[in-house]
Amino acid sequence: MAHTNYYEILGVKPSATPEEIKKAYRKLARKYHPDVNPGDKVAEQKFKELNEANEVLSNPENRKKYDQYGQNWSQGEAYEKAKAQSRGSSSGGGFGGFTHDTSGSHEEYSDFFEQMFGSSASGFDRRARGSASGKFKGSDVHGEISLPLRQAAKEHQTTFEIGGKKVRITVPSGVYDGLQIKLSGYGASGHNNGPAGDLYLTFNVEKDAVFELDGQNLKLRIPVDLYTAVLGGQLRVPTLEGEVNLKVKPLTQNNSTVRLKGKGFPVYKKEGLFGDLLVTLEVQLPKSLSPEQKALFEKLQTS
Repeated sequence: MAHTNYYEILGVKPSATPEEIKKAYRKLARKYHPDVNPGDKVAEQKFKELNEANEVLSNPENRKKYDQYGQNWSQGEAYEKAKAQSRGSSSGGGFGGFTHDTSGSHEEYSDFFEQMFGSSASGFDRRARGSASGKFKGSDVHGEISLPLRQAAKEHQTTFEIGGKKVRITVPSGVYDGLQIKLSGYGASGHNNGPAGDLYLTFNVEKDAVFELDGQNLKLRIPVDLYTAVLGGQLRVPTLEGEVNLKVKPLTQNNSTVRLKGKGFPVYKKEGLFGDLLVTLEVQLPKSLSPEQKALFEKLQTS
């Protein structure tokens, strides 16, 4: 039967590595993200398809089922159980605890088996197919969410859509790149009133134009003029909470690093605890000298 090809959606081969799948998804997700294409319904649909494909192919277990069963991968477990029960029933045995559903709710599975494996389905009869109508937990879903560094440093609420569902969560301060959280019950719907699966959400913290994140510490490079480096003074230095004064000692060398304790990135789920801000001072030489300034340097050179 015809179905959406998740590999084609991501533009990768079925033999693609997990790293290749992740790279392809991130590239296309940035391209078709609703924030980048406001009001574009085509891009919005493409973005949904990308998320759906990534949710399946980024999970090794789900990808294995998809490779075997195609778009009906989520019913693969039910098929295998029904198949096993069918084997047992061929010798006159029961259904191993499955009750026979006479309400007609098993028709969905009957159609699925017939489409996937043909009407004979390895000897399945309607009784065996009906045994698949028990309750099954929905599949787990995997997704990613990208945050600017400064936003990741603040507790905030965010709303996103995954698998056709809108999810609103409170993001704690200090989430870090690669952090994965579990949202119970936000995965795929269960079968026959079974519980929904879970959502595993991975955070990606984007690079910042000013700060470099290193664990809980932030790194910053800032220029300092030659005269301040030689004679000492003060500089205004940016932090996540605004500018602060930094004391520059006399005779500060180029690429010296000054540590500002507690001015770094917040520690995840440890309220009031922060890393440090490491400020590297880049001594700038003057681009030109007046005759008087040149004479002073020459005098210093010979003294």
